Amino acid sequence: MKIYVDINAPVNGDGSAEHPFKAIQAAANIAMPGDEVLVAPGTYRENVDPKHAGTAEHRIVYRSTEPLGAVITGAERVTSWENVAGKVWQARIPNSIFGGANPYTTRVAGDWFDARIVAHTGEVYLNDKALYEVNRLDEVKAPVKNMKSWYPDDTLLTWYTEQDQDQDETIIYANFQGADPNEENVEINVRENCFYPQQEGIGYIILAGFGVNKAATQWAPPTAYQEGMVGPHWSKGWIIEDCDIAHSKCSGISLGKYLQPNNDNKWSKWKYKDGTQTERDVICQASYDGWDKEHVGSHIVRRNQIHDCGQTGIVGHLGGICSLIEENDIHDINVRQNLAGAEIGGIKMHAAIDVTYRHNHIHHCTRGLWLDWQAQGTRVTRNIFDHNSLPNDFKVDKDNIDDVLSGLGEDIWVEVSFGPTLIDNNLFLSERSIRFAAQGVAMVHNLIAGSFTATGRGTDNNSVNLPSNRFTPYHEIHGTKVMGFMTIQHGDNKFYNNIFVQQKLRPAMAKLAEMKKDEPDDWDDYNFVVGTKPFSDYPTFAEWDKQFDGYCGIYAPNSDHYYSHLPVWSAGNVYLNGAQATAKEERPYVDSKDQVELALEEREDGLYLKTNLYDFVPEKTAGVISTATIAMAFEPEEKYENPDGTPITFDSDYFGNHRDGVKVTAGPFSSPSETEQKIF
Repeated sequence: MKIYVDINAPVNGDGSAEHPFKAIQAAANIAMPGDEVLVAPGTYRENVDPKHAGTAEHRIVYRSTEPLGAVITGAERVTSWENVAGKVWQARIPNSIFGGANPYTTRVAGDWFDARIVAHTGEVYLNDKALYEVNRLDEVKAPVKNMKSWYPDDTLLTWYTEQDQDQDETIIYANFQGADPNEENVEINVRENCFYPQQEGIGYIILAGFGVNKAATQWAPPTAYQEGMVGPHWSKGWIIEDCDIAHSKCSGISLGKYLQPNNDNKWSKWKYKDGTQTERDVICQASYDGWDKEHVGSHIVRRNQIHDCGQTGIVGHLGGICSLIEENDIHDINVRQNLAGAEIGGIKMHAAIDVTYRHNHIHHCTRGLWLDWQAQGTRVTRNIFDHNSLPNDFKVDKDNIDDVLSGLGEDIWVEVSFGPTLIDNNLFLSERSIRFAAQGVAMVHNLIAGSFTATGRGTDNNSVNLPSNRFTPYHEIHGTKVMGFMTIQHGDNKFYNNIFVQQKLRPAMAKLAEMKKDEPDDWDDYNFVVGTKPFSDYPTFAEWDKQFDGYCGIYAPNSDHYYSHLPVWSAGNVYLNGAQATAKEERPYVDSKDQVELALEEREDGLYLKTNLYDFVPEKTAGVISTATIAMAFEPEEKYENPDGTPITFDSDYFGNHRDGVKVTAGPFSSPSETEQKIF
């Protein structure tokens, strides 16, 4: 059955083509498996709560009849502004409009949120641009640029809120920098979500072609009920495609966790048990509560624009297993720097078991992709990462270095995971490519123009005098059952057929590198040298294996061999522009003489890479890599293979072109290419 919705219909109808509903929720109340809800262009100011699940064979489809023509928003327009003085205006909002939680009294809060920041889940927008919340009315009257933001000029657009208890009203003061808010489009968040079932298990839904924006979402750590502006809420088989998802206060799409009342933000609330221990509790409880791939996960998120969210573009823990995230353009996540904490990134997912991230462009984010805990069977392939660290014009000195370091991100952070995590045929173009606070990572046929950081670090947990190892679970192969816990030994990483290019650091980044070169900490070594050199002290397999000669059970002599660094494999790599190989790589190809240039250019028809790279990369120097040639991930004893257990042969390049022959060319492109080519 087709169900029709049109906000511009003269009267509310029965959902027929002749008499459509005026609200999507009316259709969501009756849509059943196999039904298609067709939504006409218009702005739908509602929080759609799908009531019924589809099935694997017959999903329920919600489709905008015109691509991005139908917009679901959590915001309402405000046209009752009164000028207070100069550029400052005031609006009084009846609290009855909020229904449930008032976003202007609800603080952003939760585990791993920086509690020093006072922020509300509400927001104020001027012509689709979010203003900056401040904590005193004086800061609205006389705003000062916030140089932590990637857009400091915009930080002069400020707002402040307070309550009138007698009138039961929310008062918002805002500085629109000379604009008349009653003449412009000014909106405020009033709803917590936009398209999100309130019940668990509402699976097999397709959301296609909508604009979705401006929701008062809450901070979404892995130990909390993870909500987003859009999301399946602990169900299976959703498809979110061809949408424009923007301006969530915290997270745009959530593939995350269900509510565990006894564990919800327990670290923040109870305080006596470490957050990582409550995280382990969450994982174990979920396994008893039915967390498995038969009931949750297997979602598809594809061809979306996801941008301008405060915490993450996509967030998830446990509920995103076995999902496919592909062809998305994710950008401007957390670049306003109005929120801070340890759960931030273009994508931030815990327990991304058998998740594939394929051909996404993740750029201009505080951090690109953060794979935290249990990135087991995870594959990152054919993606482009760029400008995921600090804004182009940032400045650094001894007085602001702490603020700078808080925004010093990277393209990917793999944290406390045993793998197998497979990273192949990607372009890493930020100045910091991978943060290696994990083991069991294989990198194959990538172009890597940023450094490896935090090698051998970032896996303990902030204690000063006592050990605080983060015991991390690993799982059955291609499943969710916990098979054991272990600390991270580091190593067990594999580097095959990659191209490393040392980029010239921006002046401020070079200054930062100089300031921090002798000041590593528990979380970062501040390395800006590109290449595998940080793994020079790690053993080869032969060296590591030799430790076990002559050992036999409890009668073996005392030794650290069960807890020392695991081996690292490296072969077939190319190092250019001064990129440096690990001392133990045999016969790396090193060219420090020629100068490779890499540049991205955004054009109307797509993103282009301009480079002279293949003037210097030798052809056909490396062997073909496959599942059979990569040592399995040590702790879970799992191969680098497809989720269905079939092997992978890396004989297709970034574009899907076949790599011909028994010898192949390093890097993501199968053969020397033009000096410029469309890559997204």
